Amino acid sequence: MAAGVLFPKPHDQVLLALAGFGAAGILAGSFLNRAPNRLANGVATALWHAPPLEAGAAMAGLAALAALAFHPKDKPRSAMTFGAAMLILWGCLSGAGRLASLFALSDPSAARYSLGAAFWILMATALLALLDAAQRANLGLLARAGLIAALGAGFALTANSGAFADLSLAKEFASHRDIFFIELRRHIVLVASAVFFALAISAPLTALVLRRPSARGLVFSGLGILQTIPSIALFGLLMAPLTALSQQFPLLRAWGINGAGAAPAIIALTLYSLLPLTRGFFTGVSEVAADVKDAAAGMGFSARQTFLLVELPLAWPALVSGLRVVTIQAIGLAAVAALIGAGGLGAFVFQGIGQYALDLVLVGAIPIILQALAASFGFQMLLAARRGS
Repeated sequence: MAAGVLFPKPHDQVLLALAGFGAAGILAGSFLNRAPNRLANGVATALWHAPPLEAGAAMAGLAALAALAFHPKDKPRSAMTFGAAMLILWGCLSGAGRLASLFALSDPSAARYSLGAAFWILMATALLALLDAAQRANLGLLARAGLIAALGAGFALTANSGAFADLSLAKEFASHRDIFFIELRRHIVLVASAVFFALAISAPLTALVLRRPSARGLVFSGLGILQTIPSIALFGLLMAPLTALSQQFPLLRAWGINGAGAAPAIIALTLYSLLPLTRGFFTGVSEVAADVKDAAAGMGFSARQTFLLVELPLAWPALVSGLRVVTIQAIGLAAVAALIGAGGLGAFVFQGIGQYALDLVLVGAIPIILQALAASFGFQMLLAARRGS
């Protein structure tokens, strides 16, 4: 009995693990790196050197997560977890911004303040705690969308107030602000174009493998081979033939189709998207029960009506899941297309790697991650809306 009192059983092991993860990050990692210039190595600064209010808020939120892991009731624990996670988020963001501003008062203008490992670990801890609380509270997608919108609005208002202006990440963004939105638009265009062409090609391929079983092996094997080619290699393989075609046909060059730029990137992304889309569409349609199709035929439905009114609605989850995988894959692979002059957010990633400037890498990497998360959530909303209808 005494042992049970001294060592109570946790009711949420995820929260306890997250609290331990965050505590380890605070003890082992740097919260903010202070460097004399953009390229020099920084001096690690721990969380407890941040302003007391913000540092205390982050630590209190982390301690609250550990304590809440032993709370027996799910709903109150989830509600309080939201508060603890928000406390960590505010403490980290405001603490990093204020600490950088304090350093900037005495440091030369070339000094840079980069976010350290402890900052990112605490941010990940808070966001994962929010996700765990949302799942345990059974929040609907609309409620989750509202929570995400509130977090985004709070961050935007704080950033607009200049609270992060002295951080290196904010300075890199400010110095590349004009070109950032151009590259963001290019990235979105690359992804949207590839998904559009992949849909246009995968639809007839799906019809082919559904109507001609003998063609399935050839189609799926061929698309599978394309998936095994590394992205850099595929981009390189496309450059030579497209260059030759643009030289042979000047009209193609006038349309912007040549060995470098967006054309080989869109073609490569389209080719990578064909297998997940075609297999997802094929699986979704072929798994519709034969009895359902027979019932539709017995009611006088034509083949077209059966497909549009019976098979397609039943296969909808598989179709959307395939499209979700393809979109997220294209968002990530589009970053590599910057190496062949296609632009996009990958340009910042590779420029930062070349200049050994981590914050410039993050200017490109963070929006790519956010795009992938937004796409995933958008497709979840689409599925939920379909179920609700």
